[in-house]
Amino acid sequence: MQNLVLASTSPYRRELLARLGLPFTVANPQTDESTLPGEAPEPLALRLSEAKARAVAEQYPDALIIGSDQVATVDGRIYGKPGTHERAVAQLRELSGKTVNFFTGLCLYNATTGVSQVRGVPTLVTFRTLTDSEIDNYLRREPAYNCAGSAKSEGLGIALLAGMQGDDPNALVGLPLIALCDMLRNQGVAIL
Repeated sequence: MQNLVLASTSPYRRELLARLGLPFTVANPQTDESTLPGEAPEPLALRLSEAKARAVAEQYPDALIIGSDQVATVDGRIYGKPGTHERAVAQLRELSGKTVNFFTGLCLYNATTGVSQVRGVPTLVTFRTLTDSEIDNYLRREPAYNCAGSAKSEGLGIALLAGMQGDDPNALVGLPLIALCDMLRNQGVAIL
């Protein structure tokens, strides 16, 4: 089997990939994640997932490289990682009572052949109508400042939600394992 490389510094993606029981290496893709002028959210996530995978190809020229990127959007507006408590509060106030598309771009790049498989996996998440007290209490207990949409569904953030709709619960955390398994099988990787 070709070496498998996860082009991400995300501990969440690393944890998800480890569930497959395949040996892999982690590499920092050091990719500019800026939106291009006029770029829509879904194409942005797809472009960045491939850019991250290709960014480490020179270091790992014989590897299968996984890149992933996620955007949270409502009505075409992107909600990124808030970075601070104040921005997270503002995000959650805006997302309160709304359905958010957490769109995850996934790329499996074969550095040997130069062929990329790229897919997008949407997950629709409906936030409950939140009070300021709930928002503040949540962020004090689980400061989700490095998560798009300011909530960690795999943790206490699940209490902020009214429902989810999607094909892969792992996509919401940042690495759609169902799609990834399919891509790996397409490259001849035996997962089971």
